Amino acid sequence: MNGQRILVTGATGFVGQRVCSQLENLGAVVIKTSRAPSSEPNTFQVQALGPHTQWREALQGCTSVVHLAARVHVMNENAVDPLFEFRQANTEGTLQLARQAVQCGVKRMVFISSIKVNGEAGEFTASSIPNPIDPYGISKYEAEQQLLELSRQSGLEVVILRPPLVYGPGVGANFLKLLSVVARGTPLPLGAVNNQRSLVYVGNLANAIATCLNHSNAVGKTYLVSDNSDVSTPQLVREMALALGRKANLINISPWLIEVVAALLGKRAAAQRLLGNLTVSPQALHEDLDWEPPYSMQVGMKETADWYMQQVQLKLR
Repeated sequence: MNGQRILVTGATGFVGQRVCSQLENLGAVVIKTSRAPSSEPNTFQVQALGPHTQWREALQGCTSVVHLAARVHVMNENAVDPLFEFRQANTEGTLQLARQAVQCGVKRMVFISSIKVNGEAGEFTASSIPNPIDPYGISKYEAEQQLLELSRQSGLEVVILRPPLVYGPGVGANFLKLLSVVARGTPLPLGAVNNQRSLVYVGNLANAIATCLNHSNAVGKTYLVSDNSDVSTPQLVREMALALGRKANLINISPWLIEVVAALLGKRAAAQRLLGNLTVSPQALHEDLDWEPPYSMQVGMKETADWYMQQVQLKLR
């Protein structure tokens, strides 16, 4: 990857920062985009992701693009027409970037989609039929389809990755909330849950992205990526507790009762993420690209827990 000039959109985000570090460590010249003005070298300011965003200045001389920027899934949506807003950013915005990449001579684009393209629950492989349900998943799936069509027309090499929940230093949202609850030793009524969930450590995802940028077998493919180490929700809590040096405080309560109470509180979707099954198989990545996750879940969780404790200490100062 020495000397390759690679544009990373969403470079300042949780995943983007790790991807940039990974590529720089492999010798690439990483071009970053930011919504805010920046004096950092090789960093370009761009408008919000959408059908009119101008990327050409940042794309000059780039051989590849890693597209991470997105309008992300939000718990408290306040848009009048969420699907329209998601499509403007994630579908039309992605296609705008890809078209300008073609015009600037970019050879390959790795698009970070989402397992939500496959659905909200189930056991998924690279050959599973897509079934997006929410506006975010729909917009990502439509972006995938339009990218593949553009690839057929233009010769742009497209690779699609669909990760499940990503964790690691800098993680936010529900994973961070659960981590903080475990760190406090708060009792959790999840001991009787018997499910399976896939996750991917940010270091493993960054490694998979780097592999997809260079491997000839990846062209035109859609891959699922994970730690290849599925866990139940109670197991996840125990892994968190172990990494934090705490004791897992799990109470056995019927999952059916949890779901009933959650529904009454208007939290059915949140409960289903804790109680339901969602597994993804990275087998195709292994078979096509000889990819194995370089980090175990235990290593990823320890790094995440150490980062979390540092944040706690900083707040106490």
